[in-house]
Amino acid sequence: MLRVNRRRRPAPPPREAAAVRPGLAFPPLLRALRPLQWTKNALVLAALVFAEQLFRLEPALRGVLAAAVFCAVSGAVYLLNDLRDIAADRVHPKKRHRPIAAGLVSPARAGAAAVLLVAAAVLGAGLLGAGFLAVVLGYVALMVAYSYGLKRLAILDVFAIAAGFVLRAAGGAVAIDVPVSPWLYVCTMLLALFLGFGKRRHELTSLAGAAAAHRANLAAYSVPLLDQLIGVVASATVMAYAFYTFDAPNVPGNHAMMLTVPFVLYAIFRYLAEPTKSLRD
Repeated sequence: MLRVNRRRRPAPPPREAAAVRPGLAFPPLLRALRPLQWTKNALVLAALVFAEQLFRLEPALRGVLAAAVFCAVSGAVYLLNDLRDIAADRVHPKKRHRPIAAGLVSPARAGAAAVLLVAAAVLGAGLLGAGFLAVVLGYVALMVAYSYGLKRLAILDVFAIAAGFVLRAAGGAVAIDVPVSPWLYVCTMLLALFLGFGKRRHELTSLAGAAAAHRANLAAYSVPLLDQLIGVVASATVMAYAFYTFDAPNVPGNHAMMLTVPFVLYAIFRYLAEPTKSLRD
């Protein structure tokens, strides 16, 4: 009887292996827009919640349209950022699998998609008024400045990202024409700084000697410096949120909202214990 010698098939190359990983079932161009990161634009809806307009039809529709506009702009910014960082992303253990860095989406196609998304976003923003359009254009200008220069300046790079989140919150308020407590902007800025510096620390420690090759300004950071910055911003975040629960005009007069402060503390401590991917993955 003849014996059949069955050999194991060779392992697939890294690109094929990456293509079947969970969460990567989207077409390459859609993956390049990072739709899973669009959840950050839920911050646009914060004004609906804090102004108690969530269950009113017209403000809710305007808020959803505003969030959709920021999703389109965010997708365009991700494409622009990846186009600028093709070489750096290819030395990153995870980012090298991004569609543009992996060669699955051509630079020309990505650039055309970014232009179309910005055009659609400007059109949608115009429907919500000149004020909201100004916020969106300001956000686009900030993100272009980030991709073309600010991301290479230590500390200012994280402030630029945090300012982007503040513009999201401001855009949501402008879209539905309601005033929002300044504490919302302060808490948003501080929390974004906290997450941003946490991300820089994670990059510095996980990439080790290749950190500067991935992001040039990482050479200006050190773990002790980032630990100090994170500690300062974490403390300021908790204090600002605590003041918000007492001082904001739209919180319960019996100060019951102060009971949420321990949950904020717990969330910050959990982040410090188990760092996550952060703001611009």
